[in-house]
Amino acid sequence: MVKLRLKRCGRKQRAVYRIIAIDVRSRREGRDLRKVGFYDPIKNQTHLNVPAILYFLEKGAQPTGTVDDILKKAGVFTELHLNQFNQ
Repeated sequence: MVKLRLKRCGRKQRAVYRIIAIDVRSRREGRDLRKVGFYDPIKNQTHLNVPAILYFLEKGAQPTGTVDDILKKAGVFTELHLNQFNQ
């Protein structure tokens, strides 16, 4: 099973995170399938590759709680519902 979750990057006390698609059995710092976004909690910035995120969600990927909140704030799930409605 594939999950969309955060991968920690950056230095001590200045963490930034990549949003990645990864196999459930891998560690947090393990090898990812694809990088689909970036999240900086200090500056509160988010950069998302929405087509890649939609692809993984349509294939059955499950976002973790934090990633779910980030995607809801960005409005990705409304686009997912529109894509499913149009097909």
